Amino acid sequence: MVKCVIEKREERDRNQVSNLGFGDPFLCLPGLPKDPTQMANEPRSTASSAVGGGMTVDECDSMIQRSLRTPMVKFLKEHLEKSGCNIGSNFIKAVHCDKKVSGGYVRGEGIVVCSNHLKIQDEVNQVVIHELIHAYDDCRAATLDWSDCAHHACSEIRAGHLTGDCHYKRELLRGFVKIRGHEQDCVRRRVLKSVTANPYCSEAAAKDAMEAVWDVCYNDTKPFDRAP
Repeated sequence: MVKCVIEKREERDRNQVSNLGFGDPFLCLPGLPKDPTQMANEPRSTASSAVGGGMTVDECDSMIQRSLRTPMVKFLKEHLEKSGCNIGSNFIKAVHCDKKVSGGYVRGEGIVVCSNHLKIQDEVNQVVIHELIHAYDDCRAATLDWSDCAHHACSEIRAGHLTGDCHYKRELLRGFVKIRGHEQDCVRRRVLKSVTANPYCSEAAAKDAMEAVWDVCYNDTKPFDRAP
């Protein structure tokens, strides 16, 4: 009976993802807080103190501006606009975050980058790229529902796979030494961490949703022709 219920749920999840309106069959960072709308607080001031080796909001803003000039970020912004979603000058902003997250995407508000939890340019670049994938998915799929575990898992799978979050060098720096098969293991680990933080998804529901949509979403590389 349990197996039957799980199989039916997996089929439902696959169908939901396939019917989102994407061009091909196919949302924030690991550690997303329970209330996605509260993933970051506004900076107390533009000179917020760096915490735990992080940086100030001003320093992070400067790094965001450098990120905007990188080829991958320019490419994603271009395809967001082609999908009908224009990005204003304040779409990506640095903030001081009370919660222990690197950043996030909030529908209707944009991307926040948590200055006090980041240290170097590469970390800022990765947050911006990761969240732009979520923004792109939100833009191209009008029926995407972030409270749906399958929808959330799908965008996290895509972001983990397409951004380089799980490049073996980054995994080595995190203390994960496995070489063969490291990338998919990393994506799975980070997807589960993010989706289980969704208040609508238990750990079991997150795992079931991820497995149900894995093949479709991992192989959906839009807007890239193939995974970078």
